[in-house]
Amino acid sequence: MNIPLNIDWQQILLHWMNLAILAGGLYFLLYSPVKKFMAQREERYRAREADIAGRLAEAEQLKADYQAKLDGAAEEIHAAQAKAQAAMQRSTEEQLAQAQAQADEILTQARAEADYTKERARRESQREIKDLAAKVAKRLAARAQEDQFEQFLNQAEAQQAEADQQGGAAHGKN
Repeated sequence: MNIPLNIDWQQILLHWMNLAILAGGLYFLLYSPVKKFMAQREERYRAREADIAGRLAEAEQLKADYQAKLDGAAEEIHAAQAKAQAAMQRSTEEQLAQAQAQADEILTQARAEADYTKERARRESQREIKDLAAKVAKRLAARAQEDQFEQFLNQAEAQQAEADQQGGAAHGKN
């Protein structure tokens, strides 16, 4: 059969068969392994993604657990600080009470010492006043005796002078 334009159907059919064999061979040799490789790769990435999502969820859970522990630790620290603050307050109050007790004791001792010193000073001053009064009394008594003795001597001299005057007048008449 003669086909216009010199087309040979047998050649076309052989080319189509070659093309089909080539396409089938390439499909089995290249496309199928590449598709299989791509499917494995996709599965591996999905597995990684699932693993990463699991690890992420696990990490989130650990983060939440650690945050809870941190919150608990913060509460414990706050409680410990409150307890330490209370203990420090009690200690301060006890020290203040001890200091007040010591101050009261020192004040009581100082008052007792002041009273004792005051009483001793009063007794000493009374003794000194008695001694001074006794000395003054002795001096006054001695002065009074000296004055009496002076008066006696003065009277005696005065009488002697009178007697001498009377005796001298009597001598002058004779």
